[in-house]
Amino acid sequence: MIDDTDFGGRRVLVVGGSSGIGNGIARAFVARGAHVHVWGTRACARDYDPAKGSDLAGLGYAQVNMADPDAIAAAPAPFAGGLDVLVLCQGTVVYKRGEFARPGWDQVMAVNLDSVMHCAMRFRADLAASRGSVIIVSSVAGFGANIGNPAYAASKAGAISLTRTLGHALAGEGIRVNGLAPGLVDTKLTKVTTQHPERLAGAIARIPQGRLGTPADMAGVALFLASPLAAYVTGQTLVVDGGLTL
Repeated sequence: MIDDTDFGGRRVLVVGGSSGIGNGIARAFVARGAHVHVWGTRACARDYDPAKGSDLAGLGYAQVNMADPDAIAAAPAPFAGGLDVLVLCQGTVVYKRGEFARPGWDQVMAVNLDSVMHCAMRFRADLAASRGSVIIVSSVAGFGANIGNPAYAASKAGAISLTRTLGHALAGEGIRVNGLAPGLVDTKLTKVTTQHPERLAGAIARIPQGRLGTPADMAGVALFLASPLAAYVTGQTLVVDGGLTL
């Protein structure tokens, strides 16, 4: 019996795969036989703490500044022979109303939206050659208002729109572009909620499933979108939020 989630020998790059959701996705592909490389923010893989959700064992690694388009263009190719799956999970946020000022706005938009386009174009030819797949990780914040984080919300809305647009634009080249929009997942970006008991209790009360999401929850959807099971899915962003946005 053929296993449609067997990625044996496939080449996968997870941008933002050093921790959190991205790391969960990277580990899931490794577990299913893929060769996985990640791009992160620190100088080397040894700078990440496994105790804090950064398991880079068995993964290739490179430091790439996602806020710098030239750095993306100049980064070494993760694999000599091309690429089969590109997962774009990079993301940042500025709290305490910092996104209302230009430095905060510019930083968040550069990482969360601009770099998604730059990365997709960087690997367009490789993915066309392999008839590969792009998975853009956005957020349910892209579907509504976020009073404290205008750049985060706008960038994630842009990423959802970009998923549709690139899905349409690249389908003729054999590239499937899809995305997933996580709800509340316990990562370093959500500590402002998860490390405060009252805020956490209020957040969980709004989730019909009654729990936070996990990186593994997101990884399962990423595997589906990259697999033959989703062969006729193009330009879609799947909401993975335990019912939060219902």
